[in-house]
Amino acid sequence: MRIVPFGAAREVTGSCHLLLAEGRRVLLDCGMFQQKEERNRGPLGFDPRSLEAVLLTHAHLDHVGRLPRLFREGYRGPVYATRGTLLLMRIVLEDALRVMEEPFFEEKDLEALYAHLRPLEYGEWLRMGDLSLSFGQAGHLPGSAYVVAQGEGRTLVYSGDLGNREKTVLPDPSLPPKADLVVSEGTYGDRPHRPFAATVAEFLEILGRVLGRGGKVFIPTFAVERAQEILYLLYQNGHLLPKAPIYLDSPMAGRVLELYPRLVPYFSEEVQAHFLKGKNPFRPRGLEVVEGVEASKALTRSPGPMVVLAGSGMLHGGRILHHLKQGLKDPKNALVFVGYQPRGGLGAEIIARPERVTLLGESVPLRAEVHTLGGFSGHAGQDELLDWLSGQKRVVLVHGEEEKLLALGKLLALRGQAVSLASFGEEVPV
Repeated sequence: MRIVPFGAAREVTGSCHLLLAEGRRVLLDCGMFQQKEERNRGPLGFDPRSLEAVLLTHAHLDHVGRLPRLFREGYRGPVYATRGTLLLMRIVLEDALRVMEEPFFEEKDLEALYAHLRPLEYGEWLRMGDLSLSFGQAGHLPGSAYVVAQGEGRTLVYSGDLGNREKTVLPDPSLPPKADLVVSEGTYGDRPHRPFAATVAEFLEILGRVLGRGGKVFIPTFAVERAQEILYLLYQNGHLLPKAPIYLDSPMAGRVLELYPRLVPYFSEEVQAHFLKGKNPFRPRGLEVVEGVEASKALTRSPGPMVVLAGSGMLHGGRILHHLKQGLKDPKNALVFVGYQPRGGLGAEIIARPERVTLLGESVPLRAEVHTLGGFSGHAGQDELLDWLSGQKRVVLVHGEEEKLLALGKLLALRGQAVSLASFGEEVPV
């Protein structure tokens, strides 16, 4: 048994790994390289027509974004994932096709893909001759999973992305079986997260203070999971806050919100309990989903108090930029980051508090409050990764910036575990 990384090797994007076992060729994830368009059109490193199956861990674009390209280049085999992942993936891929300036796949490629989707739920075994594959609970998105592969007398575990166990919307990741090799993500391998309860308390304090003085709270959010998680917190804690409208200004997040009642079995028992009582805990009091562009523009001119959730989460584009262009000049307002802001990006620039910032070609004075709440991360922190990997003999680290993987690797080595960092295209024996 062998595995070959063709993405997310010493970086946090493009997850894609080729599993070779029992004469079979199986692909684990096929993600897009975000902010690296030329790589999405570059060589895959393998022939899609040689694959016998594809397994997907979850629906984020950096794990499914190049999947249509496989069908564009001749793959016609099955694509396995949990039903939750298959439903969310449609929204993610259709939105990606809509917003890409130079798409590397077409609508017909999506249609070919959709005809080959096959559900595989947690604990079910997919038998491919003498190779067996199954999914475990990863707790990262509704329906997210890690992969267990058994063949040639060996066991491999591939983590996909592991969730933050302190958060309440999704189940905690389950522990993997003992394996001969674990291929694990290390996105936050250099540090644990701030306690979630403290993060929520600070979040509510900011909202209460800013809304109480008539201000606007701008929250850049990822359309899948993060936007809905914030809505859940507002549903739970709305009685503690001044009454104010909540605007979800993201068509994609709105589609995910409509889908969530169909994903109830993939949520935590706490969330499921709300649905069993006939309540949707992702629709807080005062929520309005903003549909058209004109309605979004009008909202930027409306007075507060209000909460505005809008994409994109990393300020790469989207409607949030229009809100910030109008709203950052007002000291009554606040910008709250609830997601990772990459170095060199607009978000990181704003966090550094310059006097002015350029938004949509215009220099805007930065007078609003700016807050960064790191405890909302959807990924496992360093301590959670160490716990999940406890007792495993060999670990190969992927999906992380190199210095973060090295920090995690050092701690694993101190425990006596054999650890290395994956390299693009370099085969790893199991």
